[in-house]
Amino acid sequence: MAVSVTRDLKVEVLEDENKVRLSNKQEEMRLTIQRGDPKCMGVSQVMLGLMVIFYSLPLLSSEATDVVNFGVPWWTGVTFIAAGSIAMILDRICTMKFLQVCLIASVATLVVSVVADVIYCVDLGRYPQFACNKTEFPCDPQYYLTRFNRGIKSSLLFFTMVQTAISAVSCWLLLRQRNSFQYSVISQPASTRNEYK
Repeated sequence: MAVSVTRDLKVEVLEDENKVRLSNKQEEMRLTIQRGDPKCMGVSQVMLGLMVIFYSLPLLSSEATDVVNFGVPWWTGVTFIAAGSIAMILDRICTMKFLQVCLIASVATLVVSVVADVIYCVDLGRYPQFACNKTEFPCDPQYYLTRFNRGIKSSLLFFTMVQTAISAVSCWLLLRQRNSFQYSVISQPASTRNEYK
């Protein structure tokens, strides 16, 4: 808080320049983050998380493979939903601390989705589709079951790859925002102080 005293001993309280600069930088950060539109990314992450969870429900009635044993669709879906919710909240609460929380959540989602992509690919390679005998008109039920499972796992792999791309873009945007505003207030020159004698 700055104070000025005039010759007739009138005291005026002036706005602190550092406080004004800080509030201007926070407003600039909020506008820049909203231009990046984290709400859209958050909604897409939440929708992908819900799709992954609901598409994986039929896998519970089939034979247990690595994807079902490790619970990959469920923990990835919950992670996607959590990161998307944090990104949607960032649209309202634009502070540096919450931006860092959102960045950490996006990095965690990126790592989780890459691990899930690898597990899906290994699972699809490890459990091949049964062959159908052409001599019988209706194929063996095991053929249809494995074909259905591979279709679901391929869909889940696709959704998780889309989530990987969204998480990577979100991490890049948030990291760029954090780096551009982290030290901007400190790097500006301090205001000159009036000394009264």
